[in-house]
Amino acid sequence: MINRLMIQAGARNNAEWCAPMSRSHGVTGEFGSQAWTVPTRPPLYYPDAVTLVPGADTGALVDRIDTAVAGAGIKDSFADLDLSGAGFEVLFHAQWIHRPAGPAATSSDLAWDVVDDLDSLRAWALAWDDGDGNADLFRAELLEDPGTSLLVGYSADGQVAAGAVASRSESVVGISNVFAVEGGADRAWPVLLDAVHRLFPALPVVGYEHGADLDAAVRHGFEAIGPLRVWLHG
Repeated sequence: MINRLMIQAGARNNAEWCAPMSRSHGVTGEFGSQAWTVPTRPPLYYPDAVTLVPGADTGALVDRIDTAVAGAGIKDSFADLDLSGAGFEVLFHAQWIHRPAGPAATSSDLAWDVVDDLDSLRAWALAWDDGDGNADLFRAELLEDPGTSLLVGYSADGQVAAGAVASRSESVVGISNVFAVEGGADRAWPVLLDAVHRLFPALPVVGYEHGADLDAAVRHGFEAIGPLRVWLHG
């Protein structure tokens, strides 16, 4: 029951991060009793819907998003929907992760900060993107969102070495878009957890990961608490 409640908090938190990201691209979503949805295609990598409760009505969910063109995505937060009959296929499986409030277990040689100006945002986005050409995904409007903090870890020479997005909601802080320029997630987590603990010392940390990134999160004090999956239309 505790894990289910934490997953529900994580799902809501994730939707509350998708909302300002979508707004920054001119797409306004809506929170319903069962899901958050957008009526038109959201930014790259972001879903058209996030379920907020178990057992969401699949027909009503699909009706609220645009499936006229292939590419709509639904984050099935409780991994309990069958959307194959509506033309969806599973894109990937992942695990929700949870870490109690508290300091990082290991120290970092990076100095943390919160991105607060356009030049820092651009440097952060370019490091996150790693040359894929999608750095413009992160726009200036995110700097004005009160629930969003772009965390950055700087190396001794002042270069962006790691980062993530921290999304604060009522009962948890969600971490997403974790990256490190070198060393992978094991390089990023100590400085990110230090930042989160100093900014939000009473809040547990949630998110979702899979594969090697899930293994790294567990090494840094997270517990895998339950599955989710992302469906892709067409």
